[in-house]
Amino acid sequence: MSTDYTPRPEHRFSFGLWTVGWQGVDPFGVATREPMDPAYAVEKLAELGAYGVTFHDDDLFGLGSPETDREAKISSFRKALDATGLIVPMATTNLFSHPVFKEGALTANDRDVRRYALRKVLRNLDLAAELGAKTYVLWGGREGSESDVAKDVRASLDRYKEALDILCAYVREQGYDIRFALEPKPNEPRGNVFLPTIGHAIAFIGELEEPDRVGLNPEVGHEQMAGMSVVHGYAQALWHKKLFHIDLNGQNGPRYDQDLRFGNGDVKTAFLLVDLLEHEGYDGPRHFDFKPGRIEDESGVWESARACMRNYLIFAERAAAFRADPEVAAAFADARVGELSTPTLADGESLADLRSEEFDLEQAALRGAKVEKLDQLALEHLFGTR
Repeated sequence: MSTDYTPRPEHRFSFGLWTVGWQGVDPFGVATREPMDPAYAVEKLAELGAYGVTFHDDDLFGLGSPETDREAKISSFRKALDATGLIVPMATTNLFSHPVFKEGALTANDRDVRRYALRKVLRNLDLAAELGAKTYVLWGGREGSESDVAKDVRASLDRYKEALDILCAYVREQGYDIRFALEPKPNEPRGNVFLPTIGHAIAFIGELEEPDRVGLNPEVGHEQMAGMSVVHGYAQALWHKKLFHIDLNGQNGPRYDQDLRFGNGDVKTAFLLVDLLEHEGYDGPRHFDFKPGRIEDESGVWESARACMRNYLIFAERAAAFRADPEVAAAFADARVGELSTPTLADGESLADLRSEEFDLEQAALRGAKVEKLDQLALEHLFGTR
């Protein structure tokens, strides 16, 4: 069993500036850490073995910054990228922090706010393209309602679609090599957020003018907040070829959005998710969207970032050992897992053939599913006892 869990660029680990740069502000308390310079964050993440860094526009320069300040911050960030070799695989826009977005951004009742939100995204898309980002995430944190009487949901979805269609057309017309990824979340900060789950988002994407340009950025914690199976959700996104980007973190059940470091919280789900991503060939960034504990100083920030990557590598090693175990292979066969890949009707078989087939109903009903042993073997590999 390996003991080398050193992250390297080929592992494609990335972090948002808002993760390691989180100051510890919560609804009941002020910041416990000082602001972090983006260039410094890039340097530290490179030292830890990350390959990429992502950002909101407001992470780099304050909203409403003079043009000279904006350009200076971008220049400093770009120099840090060039010096370290880190890339920007994804960018996004902050459409949730400023009070102007309190009732929504792209779906705000106020038309002037919607127009401002679009301008804000368009400008940051230009920067994302300059920095080489291939994915642009849209998290609709303020797109929703607390009182449905004050929100026309059908009109809201019309405006959401309009915004995505405009943004897709802009990217195409500019020749940018960028795809969009919607990030579902059921609630918080709104009482009910639009497109709350992977399923909702996939259905919405099908109504867009350029559905091939839009996919998903599911987050572990968000799916668990909705009471959904994270593994099933990511697997369905892969099945639809819509898993454009991912957010990895930890969560304990359907509580508030905890954003724990990856591997904390539901450990079995984390293990099975890594097994899915590695076994099914997901080729995008392993992006961490977490918050270092508010109780930590800066040293704790880097310990938690390091732990996210280390835990992923541990899970990947355990998953590979699980898949290579002959006893596991036998358990898969006993549970008939592979049989599910066989079409129910064979090539050339007719419904008449199906109807004429004999079936011992009572005997089939007596067969056990043989899942308990397979599940226990997965746990033992997770525990490191095999």
